[in-house]
Amino acid sequence: MAPITTSREEFDEIPTVVGIFSAFGLVFTVSLFAWICCQRKSSKSTKTPPYKFVHVLKGVDIYPENLSSKKKFGSDDKNEVKNKPAVPKNSLHLDLEKRDLNGNFPKTNLKASSPSDLENVTPKLFSEGEKEALSPDSLKSSTSLTSEEKQEKLGTLFFSLEYNFEKKAFVVNIKEARGLPAMDEQSMTSDPYIKMTILPEKKHKVKTRVLRKTLDPAFDETFTFYGILYTQIQELALHFTILSFDRFSRDDIIGEVLIPLAGIELSDGKMLMNREIIKRNVRKSSGRGELLISLCYQSTTNTLTVVVLKARHLPKSDVSGLSDPYVKVNLYHAKKRISKKKTHVKKCTPNAVFNELFVFDIPCEGLEEISVEFLVLDSERGSRNEVIGRLVLGAAAEGTGGEHWKEICDYPRRQIAKWHMLCDG
Repeated sequence: MAPITTSREEFDEIPTVVGIFSAFGLVFTVSLFAWICCQRKSSKSTKTPPYKFVHVLKGVDIYPENLSSKKKFGSDDKNEVKNKPAVPKNSLHLDLEKRDLNGNFPKTNLKASSPSDLENVTPKLFSEGEKEALSPDSLKSSTSLTSEEKQEKLGTLFFSLEYNFEKKAFVVNIKEARGLPAMDEQSMTSDPYIKMTILPEKKHKVKTRVLRKTLDPAFDETFTFYGILYTQIQELALHFTILSFDRFSRDDIIGEVLIPLAGIELSDGKMLMNREIIKRNVRKSSGRGELLISLCYQSTTNTLTVVVLKARHLPKSDVSGLSDPYVKVNLYHAKKRISKKKTHVKKCTPNAVFNELFVFDIPCEGLEEISVEFLVLDSERGSRNEVIGRLVLGAAAEGTGGEHWKEICDYPRRQIAKWHMLCDG
């Protein structure tokens, strides 16, 4: 057999062919990547944000409305456009197509030349359905404002109430708020959201999403409460708390709205309402209540026994009703906290009975550098607990706190109980 031989020219042609194929492959890959990026960009630009946010709170019998039959922002409904009457230029009209990504309406400058013009503008806001009715009280709250109220105006809350007889459900729709004050001094705006509670039991607590950098937030969120009979509606009340989210500290409270449902008729269908936001009812420092504490110092084992016995005359947390108090006990050594305990929560009472005992190990001999702090708090599920009152017992404490501390130092191994007035937290 003759040997197989390859010329040098054939070896030189192989790298050239490989290079050509590599160039074509690179061009194809870049073109495919650019096409995919364009497709993703176009799909993002046409995608619309959801119409509603779903709220599911653990332990609460609340279900969101079915989203399948609801509209989305920017969607066109030609049938509704044909049936809607023409809106005058000087009226307020909620146009869903003009909302931004947060669901907010653009600001419009309205000029009312006389009080009669203002009366004509207000009813136009609620021409949304045949069954929807506007209560006379809500019109009075929006038009009859004195000069003092205008100076302290915190905005207006718009919402609707409805009862679904088929599902035996109470439906609340938080539509929007207007004219909120700016809680951020740097950006001169707020990040508002709303908490809602059904009183007097405070079992149902919900809240809306946070809308960023707006003083006219449009929430349009619906909450449905199942298991509430229609005959019970007259005994309930709605409490709205309007807040501004703060990433680095406690959220700022803008104001609140309390709506007693007695006298409100929901058998005819949905009722649209609006109320002025008022300043939150702040407790006076003179009415913080009292706390009964028993102390015993064991010098042999160098331990301090603290018994939280009772609390009495505790104030209401706010207009929403009675507090749900509990007590936090903090042990300090040389102004540094070294241990902490807390009692159980007592529901809806101004006169709580705790009877809970805590034993603290003292890291030094004697109680000269030891102090005990008692914080009485109102338990709020889903939010930060509010301090009702504060008490400090120690050698440097004033009043009954210092006297009680001196007695347990003079009489070790003896359990000594005293009532103490709570001060501001």
